[in-house]
Amino acid sequence: QVRLVESGGGLVQAGGSLRLSCAASGLTVSSCAMGWFRQGPGREREFVAAISRSGGSTYYSDSVKGRFTISRDNAKNTVYLQMNSLNPDDTAVYYCAATFLVRNSYVPAARDEYGYWGQGTQVTVSS
Repeated sequence: QVRLVESGGGLVQAGGSLRLSCAASGLTVSSCAMGWFRQGPGREREFVAAISRSGGSTYYSDSVKGRFTISRDNAKNTVYLQMNSLNPDDTAVYYCAATFLVRNSYVPAARDEYGYWGQGTQVTVSS
């Protein structure tokens, strides 16, 4: 059974940093493309960042590019999202997602490309 468990969310002041973790079981992160999405209050779930199955390619939404970094630790079977220079617009529930169904170098950015989802972790940025 596939399970993705996010952690690391919390309350932070604007300008601060957080690192989210996504611990996977039932799948190997090095065999999947992995992504992060977020859903703010009253908003649709939106793409944030993703890393290819090969690990050699990453992709970010324009709103987080230059501030967020996605990475993975194959030994820990965990994916991370380092978030710097946070602002109140980053307030959302952050979700980890995984998919097997991609080429090694492809970085999926659409929700329907992912078949497995975590339960989410809340990030709140105060002004």
